[in-house]
Amino acid sequence: MRLFAAVLPPEDVVRVLGREVQRLRELPGAGRFRWTEPAGWHFTLAFYGEVDEDAVPELSARLAKAARRTEPFPLALGGGGQFGRGKALWTGAEGDLGALRLLADRADAAARRTGLEMGEHRRYKAHLTVARAREAVDVRPYVAALQDFAGHTWTVAELVLVRSRLPRSGVPGEQPRYEPVGRWPLGASG
Repeated sequence: MRLFAAVLPPEDVVRVLGREVQRLRELPGAGRFRWTEPAGWHFTLAFYGEVDEDAVPELSARLAKAARRTEPFPLALGGGGQFGRGKALWTGAEGDLGALRLLADRADAAARRTGLEMGEHRRYKAHLTVARAREAVDVRPYVAALQDFAGHTWTVAELVLVRSRLPRSGVPGEQPRYEPVGRWPLGASG
């Protein structure tokens, strides 16, 4: 199964971002993007790819330990940027980014200790993808529109293991489906 570890923003944060993304979708040329669905918005901490089901219990136990070792922390959505010469548009994170990076490092380490092949370790860059394009798009107007975006702060209180089901229908614009496989509260009481 295709898995990743994530932080999921709460519904009220998703609603605020949804209003901002709606403004972006009204900008000229917005139809060149495939806009991600609010139900799938998340901060990926560690992407695991295809994981054998037999490895999931150990990975889950290690993620539970990583969650217990990480205290809850404040986070907010804010600003924006792009990757891949305009192929991905995202909003960033503000708040305790050190704690978010630490949780990402621990989620990565959990997979490595489970024996999953993780490839080269890179410094974590917190982002929540709101749109993708097949070809490079001039995203400057979109990034400029996101520049002053600031969501309200919430407390990150759980680590989530998510299963990603890729589209198989061939219907243009179809989105992956995300299903939580496990959730662990942050902090010593978790």
